[in-house]
Amino acid sequence: MAVSKLEHVGIQVKNMDTTIEFYTKVIGLELLEKQGHPDPNLQIAFLGFKNTNETLVELIEGYNPNLPAEGKVHHIAFTVDNIEEEIKRVKQHNVTFVDETITTLPNGAKYVFFYGPDGEWIELFEH
Repeated sequence: MAVSKLEHVGIQVKNMDTTIEFYTKVIGLELLEKQGHPDPNLQIAFLGFKNTNETLVELIEGYNPNLPAEGKVHHIAFTVDNIEEEIKRVKQHNVTFVDETITTLPNGAKYVFFYGPDGEWIELFEH
């Protein structure tokens, strides 16, 4: 299997700057990267620990302005070496993709989402 580690957990947020301030000041994470997205309605940021350069949390602003009190975790992401090969592999398990189009971020990273058994979003992420 080509999944090598837990990549990150994506959390939907109402206000990116407020949430970054919370996770950096209260939790102690560091802002690793903040960037736009191919979808101009979205803004993303990655938080973690600079000494390990591991992303733990992805903040996503713009998916849903009416966030419920629960269920703000948008997805769980796993690192893969070759996203195209992993897509072929998971298709053998009859998964349903949110959208089979691979998205490429401005930094060159690629991702795609499919549904887990309870409708949760699972992301394959290639750096």
